[in-house]
Amino acid sequence: MSGPVLCFGETLVDLTCPEPVERFADACTFVPHPAGAAANVAVAVAQEGARVALTPGVGDDAWGRWLEPQLARAGVDLRLFTLTPGRETPVAFVTVDGDGSPAFVIYGRGIEDGIVAAEALLESLLAGCSALWIGSNTVVGDAERRVTHRAKELALALGLPVFVDANIRPARWRTPADAIQEVRSLAAGARILKLNDAEARLVGGDDDLERACATLLALGCPQVVVTCGANGALLRGEVDAEAPGVPARAVDTTGAGDAVSGVLLARLWAAEWELAVLEPALPDAMARAARCVEQLGALTYCLSEG
Repeated sequence: MSGPVLCFGETLVDLTCPEPVERFADACTFVPHPAGAAANVAVAVAQEGARVALTPGVGDDAWGRWLEPQLARAGVDLRLFTLTPGRETPVAFVTVDGDGSPAFVIYGRGIEDGIVAAEALLESLLAGCSALWIGSNTVVGDAERRVTHRAKELALALGLPVFVDANIRPARWRTPADAIQEVRSLAAGARILKLNDAEARLVGGDDDLERACATLLALGCPQVVVTCGANGALLRGEVDAEAPGVPARAVDTTGAGDAVSGVLLARLWAAEWELAVLEPALPDAMARAARCVEQLGALTYCLSEG
């Protein structure tokens, strides 16, 4: 049996306004949901029946103690997930407009602090794991960027496949050029780079999606996955294929891309990372994403099944 996929990144609490609003000032109530790209992906992987571990963790505070059992019930391996005294569990206030598009206001330094605190443990964290998932949310700050790149370097040295999720949040970056540079750097040497269509055009430097994908493949990553929302998704690289979109009534698109990543990671894990499995897995991944957007909260659709 293969070791777990290691999702290395952020876990936090989303406090989501349950009614669609156009402005943050119009929100009256907020409902908590487990969240964070790494946690979203880890839960989606677990729900597909694959082994997955999540690290580094959150604060040993009320929100951290609220998060931990929910992730455990979803089937995520939390042996590498720590509740750290004195560290804040980050919280994001989320509002969703009438089209299901979210806006985030994040509080707390817990994301960067947790990543940095894991630096000395990277080798032991990766030991026994079969692959590494990382995303761009932990390469925004200098210190967390160093640690994330070190995790990638160690994984590659161990011969582990690396799955990179662009997951660009423009408001977190000083300039778009910084985001482009960092995603390109993460992609070099990775096994898979996953982006949405807007990210692919941005990072690939071309409004033509096919030309953008060609540029992305030239970064040294053999497989690119691009999701296009209701228009489906495509694979370019070692596997070339497309999948149609799945009709859905979008309530909250938070975590839809993470659901896709989770399904693909689980199928890759089961197939010992044979990329050919991506073609039959892609329609299932799009169906999972469609279910995700029909409920509030990125993990609601998974945790309700846990």
